[in-house]
Amino acid sequence: MCRPTHFDVTYSINPWMDPGRPTSAEAGLGQWKRLHDVFVGLGHEVELIDPVPGLPDMVFAANGATVVDGKVLVARFRHPQRTDEAQAYLDWFGRGDWSEVRQAEYVNEGEGDFLFTGEEILAGTGFRSDRRAHDEAREFFGRPVVSLTLVDPRWYHLDTALAVLGDGHVMYYPPAFSAQSRALLAERFPDAVLADEADAAVFGLNALSDGRNVVLPRQAVGLAAHLRERGYTPVGADLTEMLKAGGSVKCCTLELRTR
Repeated sequence: MCRPTHFDVTYSINPWMDPGRPTSAEAGLGQWKRLHDVFVGLGHEVELIDPVPGLPDMVFAANGATVVDGKVLVARFRHPQRTDEAQAYLDWFGRGDWSEVRQAEYVNEGEGDFLFTGEEILAGTGFRSDRRAHDEAREFFGRPVVSLTLVDPRWYHLDTALAVLGDGHVMYYPPAFSAQSRALLAERFPDAVLADEADAAVFGLNALSDGRNVVLPRQAVGLAAHLRERGYTPVGADLTEMLKAGGSVKCCTLELRTR
């Protein structure tokens, strides 16, 4: 995770960002700190990367890299406003004990568009990550990669429209995907939890599951009810300040998977 010391909305690179709308650094920090404490309270270890002045979106740590089997593929951002974040992640991972660390050749926005199910990688394209990055990830990680196309700019990253729950289960918002991708998801995940627009619009799918607990925006009450019915424990978090920049729970959290 990355403390939102410099969080602000000073430019617009997705439909949620409006530089004319006021943001509160104090409120953002408080919401982020409560999310951090939720993870710690659930028994997870949280490592921090230092925020860099001039990079207000660095709080969205999920976009910084994809980490599977101890291998790290660092992002290559599409928009120049975020380009310099990649070097911060290369430096941070370079100081750690990882089997391999390299930056992606093609535009690849980390776990914003690459979600690991435990067996394969679901990979998004359409707005941010280059389709060629899917083949690059397949070769680098040695894991199957399933390509999914996003069609609604409000759900510009895969992690805004789909969340991996564990044990082969996911939840997603069907209208965010192309017809072909919807058919692929229905075939692959026939028991998926399907979100409605109300829950998708509060970024209810920008959630993080440890296989038992699912941390998600507390405003996504419909999804929370569905999760309880499936035996999961929904844990609500308030990330409304981060939503002003197009992010929430998962965006703030990069999963570090060792071998």
